Amino acid sequence: MRRLAHRRLALAIACWAGAVGARAPLADDAAVAAIEPQLLAWRRDIHRHPELGNREVRTAALVARELRGFGIEVRDGLAVTGVVGVLRGSRPGPIVALRADMDALPVTEPAGLPFASTVRTRYRDTETGVMHACGHDAHVAILLATAKLLAERREHLHGTLLFVFQPAEEGPPEGETGGAARMLAEGAFDGLAPAAMFGLHVASNLHVGQIGVRSGPAMAAYDTFDIVVRGRQTHGGRPWLGVDPITVASQIVLGAHTIIARQTDLAAAPAVLSFGAIHGGVRENIIPDEVRLIGAIRTFRPEARRDIAQRLTRTATSIADSAGASAEVTIKPGMPVLNNDPALAARASAALRERFGDRVVDTGYITSSEDFAYYAERFPAFFFRLGVTSPEIDANIAPTNHSPQFLIDERGLRYGVQAFLTLVESALEAPSP
Repeated sequence: MRRLAHRRLALAIACWAGAVGARAPLADDAAVAAIEPQLLAWRRDIHRHPELGNREVRTAALVARELRGFGIEVRDGLAVTGVVGVLRGSRPGPIVALRADMDALPVTEPAGLPFASTVRTRYRDTETGVMHACGHDAHVAILLATAKLLAERREHLHGTLLFVFQPAEEGPPEGETGGAARMLAEGAFDGLAPAAMFGLHVASNLHVGQIGVRSGPAMAAYDTFDIVVRGRQTHGGRPWLGVDPITVASQIVLGAHTIIARQTDLAAAPAVLSFGAIHGGVRENIIPDEVRLIGAIRTFRPEARRDIAQRLTRTATSIADSAGASAEVTIKPGMPVLNNDPALAARASAALRERFGDRVVDTGYITSSEDFAYYAERFPAFFFRLGVTSPEIDANIAPTNHSPQFLIDERGLRYGVQAFLTLVESALEAPSP
């Protein structure tokens, strides 16, 4: 009996050791270091050749070619240019998805980097440069490196991995649909619903090596508004003969900002209302008939989302009416709040802290928005931030994403690969003996 018990204990220890051994290679620092030159080469190539949403043809072709070269099953042509790689492990287990977005922005990149973009295009009837000013080039490169390392270790995998390369996170061209919502609508996950999904975003306000995490509401819901103020055109030298929509529009801007400053409970959660453009008039001595204002509202609570929309409509129409003008307000619902699943976030954050120690920090609310939120509505999901600002620069004042001055310290990219591997390792647990 004692001999049998010892034999069972030895077998259990051997199985446990085998399970640990199966997981350990996934986060091998030596392998990450070895792939770093290729990681940087991918990033620089994609940075040099940026493409806007739903037009990521070259990037998608590069991704599909590399994934096939790794021996990964490829599904492409999703949501116009989306690509999903499917890697099946040697044993049954959960499905885990990792996501990278591929699109760039209509931003002109300043000269300086040897791989700076010189691409130009027309965007909303304006000629502009195209730049990876948000860091999606880094996201694609990080996920490609992760996919290659995991493909080389498929015999250690207990489950299935999905590598999701998504177009149009910044939004599709006018008149088109795209992004995460379209990936879901077109069946990118049909038959392969993940038990956990992970995504990352490079962050200028974190230094190289830092990882930003949060549980629950992490990034804001995003709604856009369009306000058309109609007055009565007249000569600029005799404004009393008309109704000046420029003055009314100016008052609407000032009045709208009191909605956040004086009418919204910011102690419960942040909220932001921003005007992005004002258009009206063609000549200095003509008061126009019409002025158009566009902008966005960002919130974390459903009640605040509804309330601010209602208050903006009331503020604009009341101010216009008081001046004898009119205001037509259109509010278009956009993406939802990005909610990190609490249970998954707790487990993922613990795994990251075990790997990176005190370099893992709580980000707090982030008032920018991210269409990874659509995946988080459908599957347990966890989205984190990756520091890419040089330690020599004050991260509080470093040029932020969407700025032409946004600069990635490439030493930070390997930590993105390590973080993805750590999260996969935590999610794909070997079955109990």
